Amino acid sequence: MITIDTEAGFCFGVVKAIAAAEEELSHNERLYCLGDIVHNDAEVRRLAQKGLSVIDHDQLSQLHDTKVLIRAHGEPPETYKTAKQQNIHLVDATCPIVLALQQKIKSGYEEMKQVQGQVVIFGKKGHAEVIGLNGQTDNTAIIVSDPVDIGSIRFDRPIRLYSQTTKSREDYQQLVENINLHNPSDFVAHNTICNRVNNRARQLEDFARGVDAVVFVSGPNSSNGHYLFDLCRRVQPNTVFVTTPEDIDPTLSLYHLPNIGITGATSTPRWLMEQIKERIQQCI
Repeated sequence: MITIDTEAGFCFGVVKAIAAAEEELSHNERLYCLGDIVHNDAEVRRLAQKGLSVIDHDQLSQLHDTKVLIRAHGEPPETYKTAKQQNIHLVDATCPIVLALQQKIKSGYEEMKQVQGQVVIFGKKGHAEVIGLNGQTDNTAIIVSDPVDIGSIRFDRPIRLYSQTTKSREDYQQLVENINLHNPSDFVAHNTICNRVNNRARQLEDFARGVDAVVFVSGPNSSNGHYLFDLCRRVQPNTVFVTTPEDIDPTLSLYHLPNIGITGATSTPRWLMEQIKERIQQCI
């Protein structure tokens, strides 16, 4: 039996962004998107066929009098300034949770400026969401990518800690504990991890325990995908990471176990998991 996880699929922030793109493309032949709309190449290709063109910030600076989609990850203030200067209409699909976090960090930054404090962001360096969050601090935040990566923090100065929405809650709590070991003079940790991601982790553990093997479907660049895959593999050792149906290797013994579960990241489209299921059925 092959079962697709009923809880798998896009989070509502990604659903919102894709719906915004498809709505615009229903009226226009082309729409620009600042970065991949989702960290899944198959979905990016599907939307490209509809007319969605991915651009980077250098290309944005060359555009005028057009429309550009801001994806769920959000953007720093500089992007909005560029758009205004060049008469670019932004279709803003920033996830509401990310948008609220941006505002919270901006407020924390204004507070820290008054007391020579520090804004610390727990997140993946270079990740689109983290770039947008750091932009709220005039790019002065300390970016911590690992709970032990705290060498740049001054513990004798006020600290306000925030997290990228898709980070592991366990790693975030470890970071908080590591900072507290240094007896900081003024430390406030804001738990800003998305509840959808946290709840998804618990749901995935239950799903993985209930099957003999797990096929985890995700784009290779998805931070959320790698986090959930590792979580799944800890619960169910018979877990493989695949990106496309072509990644299915029928010679692997796990594909011949009685009960196979298919799941994925919050950036994995449901239709792709259906294709993976069909591919496995053809191979066994």
